[in-house]
This record gives sequence, structure tokens and C-alpha cells, in this order.
Amino acid sequence: MTAAIRSDSSPRPLTGVRWLVAWTIFPLVLGLSLVACVIALRGGASPGWTVLAISLIAGAVLLVAERLQPHATYWLQPQRDVATDVTHAVLSSLLVPAMFEAAVASLLLAGAVWISTLVGVSLWPAAWPLGVQLALALLVAELGQYWWHRLAHRHDALWRFHATHHSSRRLYWLNSCRFHPVDSMAQYTLEAAPLVLLGCPAEVLALFTLSTAVIGMFQHANIELRCGVFNWVFSLTELHRWHHSRDLREGNSNFGANLIVWDVLFGTRFLPADRELAAENVGLAGMPQFPRTYWGQITSPFRWKTLRETTSPRRDESQQPEPAKRTAPAEPVAAATFNRRSA
Repeated sequence: MTAAIRSDSSPRPLTGVRWLVAWTIFPLVLGLSLVACVIALRGGASPGWTVLAISLIAGAVLLVAERLQPHATYWLQPQRDVATDVTHAVLSSLLVPAMFEAAVASLLLAGAVWISTLVGVSLWPAAWPLGVQLALALLVAELGQYWWHRLAHRHDALWRFHATHHSSRRLYWLNSCRFHPVDSMAQYTLEAAPLVLLGCPAEVLALFTLSTAVIGMFQHANIELRCGVFNWVFSLTELHRWHHSRDLREGNSNFGANLIVWDVLFGTRFLPADRELAAENVGLAGMPQFPRTYWGQITSPFRWKTLRETTSPRRDESQQPEPAKRTAPAEPVAAATFNRRSA
């Protein structure tokens, strides 16, 4: 397992205001964001602009919190990544949903109408309370995304696109947007398509999109948090740090984008109780030439043979985490995957 543990990423006691922030900032920011969104939408605001504005405000809160209460001071230092992540935020997080809406959503809406007509009833429980509908949307959307994400860690054809997300050498709120557009479009389609086909209302779709944005930022935020029972529902920072471990035996876990429930069900949840991930053990192991610029990362899947690691010792699939350290069995990874996968 990971041998070196940095002092600035070891478990530490919290007192006073730091304790209060650690335990309350996530439910407060997510809850207030959703309430603000509902109020704005029912006042006639545009769903797209509403979600964007509230997401930016939530991001600003996390930016300040990272400076006041960082989990790892090592991650406060830019790694020639801010401009790259801003570009990913604009193109992958904003352009991809727009492309989906323009190219796919109209066809799916037509399909939803056809299905409802065929069965003679609306498939989406629109009469349910709004909060319950949002919970259902998260569960339905997460299942396809979970399996895409898990397969992307097993198969080279998918990993070469997903590796961009794991190329960050630190975790902070903005690299939640670092995705190759191909990977981003695939995940977004698998999340949104079932909801649209089932006839999910526009208000619920907006709340789902906002939840995804806020939870994603918290997943990657460099904030000292205590998530408690939320670690059995949401895929938050205490869990997601391990997913970015350079050690495959740790990184092939916690695949949920918003929820951790599918990881619990399929045995891929991982959260050691006695240690935390060393801050310097985040990123792609064995791929020192992986590009740091946006354009370099966009073209990386098409230059994969020259980029991927070819000289490090082959690791045997029998290398498994110690059972006492894991809350669920390790993801089975083929030996060939160890030779080509890096995080």
C-alpha cells in the first residue's frame, strides 16, 4: 500500500470553528444551492443560467474555504494546472451539455412521448415530492455512469480518454471539471438519457445538474471535511481522494459521481479508517510525459502508445489491499491492466 504519509494529509483533530465548518459546509452549501434553484425556477428564471450562476457561487465559497481550511497545504500550490482546468470547465462542463441538448435531447424527448403513449401512462412519478424525485433521478442516472466509469478503469480503449481526469497532480475544487470531451459526453449521455426517456420534468433535471456540479466540486475540494454518515450516501472528498491514488489497489474504487450507493452494492467502496492518502500520491504513476496543457490532453488518446508507461515493473493482480483496510472487496483488475493503467 502507500508507504509515505505526509504530515499535512494525516488525520488531525478539529476544534471550534474548524470543526463546525468541517461538519456543516457540505450540507449547507448543497441545501442552500438547491433551495435557491427552486426559488429561481419557480420565479421564471432560465434553468441553464440559474444552474450556472449558483454553481459559480458555490465554487467561490469552496475557493475561499480551501484557503482558510485546507486538507493539504501541498495542494494549495498551482501545478501549472489552473488555465488547463478553466479551459476544461468551459469546454467540457458547459459545451458538452449544450451539444447534448442540440444533438440528442430532442430525439430522446420524442422517444419519451412515444414510450408514454405506448404504455398509456407517464413513466416518471411527477406527483412525488420534489426532493424524492431528485433522489430518484440521482439513483437512475448514477447507475450507467458507475459502470462506464468502472469499465474506463479496466479497458485501455476507454482509459486513454479517462486518464485526463486522473492527470491532475493535486486535488482542488476546479479539477472536478477536468475531463476529456469524449469521456464527458459519454458520461453525460449515460446520466441524462434515462432521465429524459422516462419523462423527468425540467425542474428535476435542473436540480440534478446543479447537484452534480456542487457534489463534484466537493469531491475534489482541498478542504478539511468530516462527512460522517454522508460517506454512505454521497461520493464525497474523503472517499474520492482514494479514487485518485496512484496505487491501483486504492484507485480502482469509489466510482460514484454523486452517490456511493452503487459502490456499496457492487463492492467497490473503499475508505480506510486508520489513515489518509498522502498528498503527493495523487495522479498518474509512470506517465511523466502526460501533457499538462489542454490541447495536449485533448490529443493524448490519439498519441497513447508514445505516452503510456512501458518501463516500470509489471505488477501482479494478486497484489490486493489488506482486508482490514477496506470497507469492501477490491476491484478485480487484470494483470494487463496494471501494465497500462496508472491511477
